[in-house]
Amino acid sequence: MRNFNKNKTEQVEVMALFGYEMTPCQPLTFRRRGEAETEITELLRTQIRFAGGVALHIFDVLVGREKMTLEFNSRDLSWSII
Repeated sequence: MRNFNKNKTEQVEVMALFGYEMTPCQPLTFRRRGEAETEITELLRTQIRFAGGVALHIFDVLVGREKMTLEFNSRDLSWSII
């Protein structure tokens, strides 16, 4: 997996499971532009932040042994790696 500048966000496509047991949303895989689909190994933590009337759903995940943070923007329904 390529290195990622942690100071920027990168939009990604995410396959997520909604309404599963006690977790209302669980990202399963994501795909960066021009790359193959990447499986999320484990969901570590979720939180919601409100910024300017927009709910940002934050997911700390493991991809193999690498920690990553995915963000879902409820206004424009986009996913990003932050």
